[in-house]
Amino acid sequence: MSAAPARAGADRPPLFEVRDLRVVFPGPAGGLEAVSGVDLAVDRGEVLAVVGESGSGKSVTMLAAMGLTGPGVTVTGSVRLDGEEYLGRPEALRRLRGKRMAMIFQDPMTALNPVMTVGAQITEMIRIHDRQVSQRQAMKKAVDLLALVAVPFPERRAAQYPHEFSGGMRQRAMIAMAMANDPEVLIADEPTTALDVTIQAQIIELLDGLRRERGLALVLITHDLGIVAGLADRVAILYAGRVVERAPVREAYYRPAHPYTASLLKALPSLEGDRGRLVPIDGSPPGLASRPPGCSFHPRCPIAVPRCMVERPALIAVGDHAAACHLADLSARTPLPMPAAGGAR
Repeated sequence: MSAAPARAGADRPPLFEVRDLRVVFPGPAGGLEAVSGVDLAVDRGEVLAVVGESGSGKSVTMLAAMGLTGPGVTVTGSVRLDGEEYLGRPEALRRLRGKRMAMIFQDPMTALNPVMTVGAQITEMIRIHDRQVSQRQAMKKAVDLLALVAVPFPERRAAQYPHEFSGGMRQRAMIAMAMANDPEVLIADEPTTALDVTIQAQIIELLDGLRRERGLALVLITHDLGIVAGLADRVAILYAGRVVERAPVREAYYRPAHPYTASLLKALPSLEGDRGRLVPIDGSPPGLASRPPGCSFHPRCPIAVPRCMVERPALIAVGDHAAACHLADLSARTPLPMPAAGGAR
């Protein structure tokens, strides 16, 4: 039984909530569970960062919540918006997607249609959800949206194709499309991965500005803990398809309760001279068909004990902080005893 995510209040649920989400892909020897009982919640005006290495289940979790996993994939659990259940209701999800919930995909070049102008793609998004809007009105809104996300010369750019945009401008166009119907929940999947540092900062500033101005609930999927520190309110750390730690950002950064979180933080570069050299995390995340028994992180964990190899830890919460580790003592709120630089095995 997993610890429930933080709720918006005793009298109402969070705006967007995922409970006990499980995603199983078909395989030659049976189903392969990519997501194992994930619980997440985010409220209006809040930023939730979902963090982990590639293959940890971040994107699959959100694609499943949006009903975008494709045929043959089994998704169970609960996905609620404003307390209303949507999982298992494909028609309701189709009406919801792009209207009340929207997603910015990781690679805008593959997400945008190469044979349609950028303006046409944004107007299509608007008119699919509101047939009362004329083509002219939708195009005017598309131009306004491109201006909102700081695309220069928006009227001219609306008539251009995605290949005529730079990487940063394509990402801005994707954000404009996601914002076309004033969504309440915005999911951003690695929105800055392919961009240079200057453009990354501009995109993050843009997303934060939209969140503050429009009261969006923003779910940020990322592996960049630097971005998380400056933008997110809370963070959920995923490993091998499970939430292994969930906490307010400051709490997770200064008092990590799971060795994986602590290891990710130790692998961050720093300008502080007393940090020493970076400590890499040995090994790689397990594949879907090769997850070890017990704690999935134990083959890479620098402080694992025999119990970790046979018993899967439950996600236990104390206040707003939760962790799935046999060695975590959340009541004490003390950092885990991690090895110093050069001490990782």
